[in-house]
Amino acid sequence: MSKDLNSGDPHALAMVGGQAVIEGVMMRAQGRIATAVRRADGAIIVRREKFTPIGKRYPALAAPVLRGAVGIIEMLMIGIRTLNFSAEIAVADQAITEGTDTPGQKQSKVMLGITVAVALLLGVALFFVTPLILTSLAFSVDQDPLLFNALAGAIRLLLFLGYLLGISRMKDVQRLFAYHGAEHKTVFAYESGAPLSVETAACQSRFHPRCGTSFLLVVMLSSIVLFAIVDGLLILQLGTITLPVRLITHIPLIPLVGGLSYEFIRLSAKLATDGAGRWVVAPGLLLQRVTTAEPDASQLEVAIAALQAALEPGEEGVTETVVGSTAGVACNA
Repeated sequence: MSKDLNSGDPHALAMVGGQAVIEGVMMRAQGRIATAVRRADGAIIVRREKFTPIGKRYPALAAPVLRGAVGIIEMLMIGIRTLNFSAEIAVADQAITEGTDTPGQKQSKVMLGITVAVALLLGVALFFVTPLILTSLAFSVDQDPLLFNALAGAIRLLLFLGYLLGISRMKDVQRLFAYHGAEHKTVFAYESGAPLSVETAACQSRFHPRCGTSFLLVVMLSSIVLFAIVDGLLILQLGTITLPVRLITHIPLIPLVGGLSYEFIRLSAKLATDGAGRWVVAPGLLLQRVTTAEPDASQLEVAIAALQAALEPGEEGVTETVVGSTAGVACNA
């Protein structure tokens, strides 16, 4: 399947993206989400579902900055749901292997909402509240807005990098990061107009400027600037600032940080091929050396199956395809 970006093909201009899941990849395109997962027997199971972004359903939420803040929550819910789908398949395969034949448990919408809420709370507690507390306790710079937030930002970044490096040592996470690389390579193959095949995808870069990893890094850095401005205004107004005041004012502004970071990522992705643009996206691409790994051909095959299912018209639902092994295929460029 070839995608010429100048051919008038309605799929050619579709903005695509995705994420890695357990032994698989989720891909999102205009109007559809597809998740492809490799089963223990080698078959690929694909689930397709219709998807209309909340910004299209409620145009007021599609305004710049706001769309990023809303999109974070929306994609977190989609991400957890697709991870659950891949986990159900993994549990079912394990049950068959062990002879128990116990199906995976599906997560209700209520449990999904609870899971998203808990994930958000843990993320805020670890990466936003903890750096503020540590900076306030370890340094006497509370009344210096820029220095305080620079130090808090450095601690936030160290926690983030430490977390990524820590989980990257886990075998299952290494597999997940390889599927992450497969997702990026497949998206690049599509965006370049190349045929969607294992051979062409294998020759693409695994580092993509629109990656969620780059987005999180931008959030970490932009929070320094925004919170320093807010703290400076508060000091001008109140004469002093305390840790409780910082917590009360910083936490509600996290969606704004996310929205601004989203707009920055969109802009930087467009400038990624320019000289200055390369410097802008460089830190995020460097971080992807941790969060992605070179995929093998079978993982690329799964990513391609997901993207094709997201792009091509067809019925929603779950299908299973038995495919031949492509483990020996590699980039010949």
